[in-house]
Amino acid sequence: MAAPERTQRDITGLLNAAGHALSNRLAAALAEVDLTPRMQCVLLHAMEEERTQIQLAALSFMDKTTMVSTVDELEKRGLAERRPSATDRRARIIAVTEKGRQTASEAQVIVDRVHGEALTGLSSAEQDDFIELLTSLAGAPSPGPIRRARSSSR
Repeated sequence: MAAPERTQRDITGLLNAAGHALSNRLAAALAEVDLTPRMQCVLLHAMEEERTQIQLAALSFMDKTTMVSTVDELEKRGLAERRPSATDRRARIIAVTEKGRQTASEAQVIVDRVHGEALTGLSSAEQDDFIELLTSLAGAPSPGPIRRARSSSR
């Protein structure tokens, strides 16, 4: 049987390939300040306002296990610490240390550079359009729960 005819370009494949390439470039560049992209993401979101690990995991698109190991590593390096929330005694928040703030600032310069390099081939207007389109795609409403294909027991 022949492969089915594609009627549209493989948008998922293109986005995944572009994201993978950019993630690899970013990870290599952030090694300059001994951070991973995940660590940088958590530091930035934690600096914006008081947030719990669960809130940070949702904002960073991480599962709970990955978030715990990321925060453990940030704590080990003296970049962040778990503290009781000022507004909810039951909650613990991730507080960024002064060293973490300095490292995140240095890392953001690197992130901006990598993102700029990724868009080098586009005019300023095309860059703005591209960012707007990606933002629109990322914010599109979910079609609902994901149904996984069932595996056959043959």
